[in-house]
Amino acid sequence: MNIATTPNSLENQWLPFTPNRAFKKDPRLLAGAKGVYYHNQRGDKLLDSSSGLFCCALGHGRQEITDAVSAQIAEMDYNPPFQYANAQSFELARMITDITPEPMNHVFFTNSGSESIDTALKMALMYHRVKGQSSRQRFVGRERGYHGVNFGGMSVQGMVKNKEAFGTGLPGVVHMRHTHIDENRMKLGQGEHGADLANDLQRFVDLYGADSIAACVVEPIAGSTGILVPPVGYLQRLREICDQHGILLIFDEVICGFGRTGEAFGSQAFGVTPDIMTLAKALTNGAIPMGAVVVRDEIYESIVEATPEGGIEFFHGYTYSAHPVACAAGLATQKIYRDEGIFEQAKGKTGNFMAHVEALKDISSIVDLRAYGLLAGIDLEPSPDGPGKRGAALIKECFEKGMVVRAGMDTIMVSPPLVINEDEMDQMFEILRDVIKSV
Repeated sequence: MNIATTPNSLENQWLPFTPNRAFKKDPRLLAGAKGVYYHNQRGDKLLDSSSGLFCCALGHGRQEITDAVSAQIAEMDYNPPFQYANAQSFELARMITDITPEPMNHVFFTNSGSESIDTALKMALMYHRVKGQSSRQRFVGRERGYHGVNFGGMSVQGMVKNKEAFGTGLPGVVHMRHTHIDENRMKLGQGEHGADLANDLQRFVDLYGADSIAACVVEPIAGSTGILVPPVGYLQRLREICDQHGILLIFDEVICGFGRTGEAFGSQAFGVTPDIMTLAKALTNGAIPMGAVVVRDEIYESIVEATPEGGIEFFHGYTYSAHPVACAAGLATQKIYRDEGIFEQAKGKTGNFMAHVEALKDISSIVDLRAYGLLAGIDLEPSPDGPGKRGAALIKECFEKGMVVRAGMDTIMVSPPLVINEDEMDQMFEILRDVIKSV
């Protein structure tokens, strides 16, 4: 659809995480998408190097998803999620738990990663309450972590610009140090240094008391901050401390879930099973907003069995929880992952991907590289004009060169659709190389 784009026609929308005044002077409008490409209003193809926003693992325009969504809207467009349900939601929950690690077999549906995190925090508090440990009110997050934009997620995350304008957030939240350390710079895969940083959690136990801490919340790979891969042994040490002190371990798998690491989830890639896992994005291939929280059996059973028969066990939910159209998109997406072996395909592409990232090391303006699976973070030396200027210029230049890219400040995050082929990957890194050298 072509729409006139005069300054006045753009003024009414307030764009998220965007410099609105600058964007409306020079807008980058996407008009369509198919496969691993977007196209603009002129019909120019734009390679999608970021899977939308880490969402479209299968590429764009999958007919199976389109057909499933269309059929569901025609059959039933909405059902109330309180005291009623649709059959598809139970099937989707089953398909999700087919690929989650044991014993994570219970799914609560939300509409986004932000809602998933706030739901997970409530579940942690509720679990400890029914176990007779209501003193466990404190959450431990991590510097540079990202957990969405609702007040719970904002509080446990550690990205300064996402927090500083919005008050103090939830009380009783503390943050471990991040793992982006000099010893691992320019190291692809897991760094050998930094596992000891997990001992920050033990320090908080020693300082505040274990019986005050409800949960520790981390991303297996910290995504939006620039793809920070955990050092060898780091997640294992967090798991060990949580087990020792009765703290729940929450993994935010919104970005690295559904094949991005070469396994179904980051927990399996790194061999550490959390107590609670948050999902979104690639759950429906980005076609319809949806999120989910998956919990260990013991958490679900403890909360449900603590309430008399017939009573509501968990006073929480959303108007659009398990929306039937989102469930249809989710089912179609999960079937493609399963039937086409998408995660296995992605794993087979990681060697080529890593080689392309490694080859960027000769560019002088790159000060650090990180990568795991089909995720990469590329740090550029800030421009003399100030931090973020080079990253902003790169977004514009890539758009002109035929590529949509994700960049935060001066860090590029590369996360192509899992279905990208070798020629498309070559094209992606050729554009990246040329633009990085020019900005």
